[in-house]
Amino acid sequence: MSELLTPAELRTLFLFEKLDEHQLAVLAEHGRVERYPAGQTVYREGEPATCFIVLLGGVITLTRLIHGDEVEVARTEQRGVYGGATQAYLGEQVEQIYMNTMHAISDVAVLEIPADLFAGWTREWFPMAMHLLEGLFFGMRASQTIVGERERLIALGSLSAGLTHELNNPAAAAVRATAILRERVTGMRTKLAMIADGRLDGTRLHNLVELQEAAVKRAASAPQLSALATSDAEEELTDWLDDHDVTAGWDIAPTLVAGGVDPEWLEQVAGAIGPENLEPAIRWLTYTIDTELLMREIDDAVTRISGLVAAAKQYSQLDRAPHQIVDVHDLLNATLTMLQAKIPQGIRTVKEYDRELPPIPAYAAELNQVWTNLIDNAIGAMGETGTLTIRTTREAKNLIVEIADTGPGIPPAIRPRIFEPFFTTKPVGEGTGLGLDISYRIVVKKHHGDIRVDSSPGDTRFRVYLPFED
Repeated sequence: MSELLTPAELRTLFLFEKLDEHQLAVLAEHGRVERYPAGQTVYREGEPATCFIVLLGGVITLTRLIHGDEVEVARTEQRGVYGGATQAYLGEQVEQIYMNTMHAISDVAVLEIPADLFAGWTREWFPMAMHLLEGLFFGMRASQTIVGERERLIALGSLSAGLTHELNNPAAAAVRATAILRERVTGMRTKLAMIADGRLDGTRLHNLVELQEAAVKRAASAPQLSALATSDAEEELTDWLDDHDVTAGWDIAPTLVAGGVDPEWLEQVAGAIGPENLEPAIRWLTYTIDTELLMREIDDAVTRISGLVAAAKQYSQLDRAPHQIVDVHDLLNATLTMLQAKIPQGIRTVKEYDRELPPIPAYAAELNQVWTNLIDNAIGAMGETGTLTIRTTREAKNLIVEIADTGPGIPPAIRPRIFEPFFTTKPVGEGTGLGLDISYRIVVKKHHGDIRVDSSPGDTRFRVYLPFED
């Protein structure tokens, strides 16, 4: 038969020391002392929360289930500490389950109070406190939701600004190249009229057309020269043009060099066209090379814009199912592209991907939010210089994404609190303290994974563990 405590014994527990005699009598009537031998489980996380538990003696631990592993979050022998149905007072407003697991480390004695009775007494005996507690609980949850949405909007605004900046550069380059191309095409029509005014016979005109095709091919495969090599090549080409009485050779030499033209090839042009038509033919070929280079520039710019749009679609996942099979590397690359404008030039980005890793089931858009939070924190920790490393690997049944930085590290005193809601080390107004909390909930609660951190000065690593199967 279960033991009972007297009202006087109950008053020795700090939780009940201010209750009146009637309240203590009610507790004494319905509370039961239960004993658990060392190694036994008092209650288990996720099961229906039927009892409010108060420790009377012995040592207990509280654990949380994280990705299949029980992680100890507290160990105590303090008489009077409590657990179990700690949210019973909220009734049906929240799901009544045990939020952790209590294990007996030594032989323990606990006071067990039926959760439904304890909830009723709490509401009856402390009505003002109940209003305060309910307001605090639901107000905090609503505030966390609103601030979380605000955090996402701020991040989205920052990413949008960065994407706009990234899109503006190739778009401006394409507009500029298009304007110049229009001028060059006009010039080509003029030169074509000069060449085709009867001064070239059919054979030499045919040769010129063949040279034009050859010039296009040379421009397409022209190697990238160093600044010094480019300067030397332009000087050599200018000398050749001056020696062959081509006016203002210094003006067209840079275009010819960019198109892969050298004096030996110009000698072939001279032999095919003849000295009397050399200058108009060379200028015609220069226009040809210039237009080819401009079209390549436009193609590069448009390809860059297309890549940025594709990255934005990959990042946002707007046209895809929320839960899908994804290649985590695609998500990481899309996030890096979106964040590129925020990464200072002094920070080097290193990607060490294990391409043998299989796709995983995931909420892709939400994982992108995790990568955004972790990478943004790493960038902020390093300031203007450092190395950002994105690494993927596997461990047993988990895919691991590691995001490392060379910043000053996380002080040991605050490391246990970094995943707490609203905890931030940033100045007021610069951080909500929800980035890591949101990341933790996405990884642990939605993906049944885990986030772990190792930090020392110059080496901070956040590891995200994601299961290969749901």
